[in-house]
Formats: sequence, structure tokens, C-alpha cells
Amino acid sequence: MSIHLMLVAAYLPADVVTQSQKLALMKIGDSADDETRLSKPGMKRVRAWVGVGEKRCTTIVTELVAKGLIERVEVGMLGRRAVYKVFPLGVPAIPSNDDLDTRFQAADAAPKNPRLARPGVARAAPSKPAMTHEDIDARADLDAMSLAAGEGVKQSGFPRGNPDQTQPRVPPGEPQGLPQGNPKRSPGGTPSFPSSTALLPSPPTPAADAAGEPRGCPKHATPAASCRGCKTNPRAERAARDRERAEAERQSQRDFMENWHADLAEARQVAHDRPQDVEAARRLARQAAWAAREAPGGARSPEK
Repeated sequence: MSIHLMLVAAYLPADVVTQSQKLALMKIGDSADDETRLSKPGMKRVRAWVGVGEKRCTTIVTELVAKGLIERVEVGMLGRRAVYKVFPLGVPAIPSNDDLDTRFQAADAAPKNPRLARPGVARAAPSKPAMTHEDIDARADLDAMSLAAGEGVKQSGFPRGNPDQTQPRVPPGEPQGLPQGNPKRSPGGTPSFPSSTALLPSPPTPAADAAGEPRGCPKHATPAASCRGCKTNPRAERAARDRERAEAERQSQRDFMENWHADLAEARQVAHDRPQDVEAARRLARQAAWAAREAPGGARSPEK
């Protein structure tokens, strides 16, 4: 395990290795020996560090070998890990803070998309730095001082009061660029269009009566022999009869349920008001049942 080799791999710049290649190189350097710089990381460990598939991990290791950052000493086989030598051409030094500052300044000055960058054109610096919270506090203090001095108008923010009316915004008179009067062959009046309620669809809208719109078929003043709008079509008549029949059946079911609930409520009220009559009725019913069983041909008769 070599922490030094892993740190050296971690500080490699972006123009040398990608993020995936850096992670793979850090794992190979972490598993290397400090003296020999030989490493046996294993494909599973490298995949776990990089977070890619097996084929992509093999491609990344091959790219590191092509860049000369690692050297394949022994090829991996089934049951035997591959052996790599980290930094076979020499171990780079860990950059200092000054080196990192120089690297970051160059990266910030470089265009974001080199492919679209224009050669020989430097990026212009912003005309005004970004506002911080200190600038906002200073502006608020200045506004408070101006209000306390009686000036009455803030130096920043939205304008207060109406603008000066001495100089109107729009000059009087009509604009000179617009044509004067009506064009040729113009009727000289406001054009009118027919109302959208001239022809109503069938069936009419729910608010037809409230709006004063006519009801019925818009095509026939009197009902025709076979017209859906006039409701004389055989299909429409059959549909109306079916609806009436279904409604009558539902009404009969509702009446039956209401009568049944009324009878049940009446029976409960009688049982609550006259419990002695209910008990006498039960006694008579039991006696009648026993008499029927004891009679010839009943459940306890010898013939059975």
C-alpha cells in the first residue's frame, strides 16, 4: 500500500488524465509497493473505485498503459491477477501551492469551449464587479441618511411619486405616420357580424331559456315526420321509451325499499312499546310449532 503514489496520481492535471483514469490510477497506486512500485489491484477493486463496467474498466487500464503512467508486467489470467508497475518513467513530484495557483489561473483564463474559441481574442473583464452583501448594506445606509436629511427621494431603488407633468410624454395631435380618414371604397361605418346565436345546435344549451334563445329544431317550424331535432325519429323515440321504463323501474325499487324500511320501523316501535304482546306472540308461535311436530305425520310421528 503506497499513499505517496496515490497522492501523486490524485494531483495529476485534467489535461493528463480524465476523472475515470485518475480513480483507476489512484487504486493501482494504493495497491502498489513503495519500493518496487509493483501493484496487483485486481479488476474488481478497480471497478469498485471507478464505478464502471468490466469492459470499460479494461479500456481505462489500457489507456493508462498507452499514456505511460503504468506498465503491464504480467498479464492477468483466470485465478491470477495482473501485475502493473506504477509510473515506470519516474514518479512526478506533488505540486506545491504556487504550482496549483498557476494551474488554476491558466484554467480560468482558458476558454470554456476551445473548439469555439476565437484565436487572438482575449475575454473582456466585467465592467463592474458583482454586488456583495456589504454593497447592499452600504446602499441601505446611504438611503436612510438621505431620508433623515429631509431630501425625501431615495438615491436608489424604484422611483417615488408621479413623474413631472410639465412635459407630456406623448405630443398632442395625431401621429403623422398614420393614414388620415377612411380608405377608398370604404362604407364609412363600423362593420357588423352576425351573432353567434343565430343558429343554435341541437339540443339547445342548458341556459337557453335564461338567455331568451329559441328551443326545438332550428330546421323545422313544426315537428317533422322523422327528425332527431324534433324528437320524432324512431330511434329517439325508442331511446326515450327505454329511459322512461328504466326510470319507472328505479322508482318502483325505491318505493319498495321505503315501504320496507317503514314496516321495519313500525315493527320495532311496536316491540318497544308493547313487549308483553310480543312475548305472547312468540309463545303462541312456539306452541303451534310443537303441536305441528306432535301431530300425525309430523317430525316426531312414529310413522317417520
